[in-house]
Amino acid sequence: MAGQIKRLIDSIIQQRAKGDPLIAIMTKSKLVLRGVDPDRFNSESEDNPEVLTIVRAIAAELATKVEPS
Repeated sequence: MAGQIKRLIDSIIQQRAKGDPLIAIMTKSKLVLRGVDPDRFNSESEDNPEVLTIVRAIAAELATKVEPS
């Protein structure tokens, strides 16, 4: 299913930021520092299992809920 990485990233950012643009930027920065650039993914991006694993691990570290695989 293409675009799953983008949906997970957007979910993480939305849950953390809760509408605050500054926190959204900080969350994106945290993702980049952990090796996942949110700007590289869109709804057409192929789902790489390794990247999905990394994004789910980041979600767990940031205490956000993501959909199960």
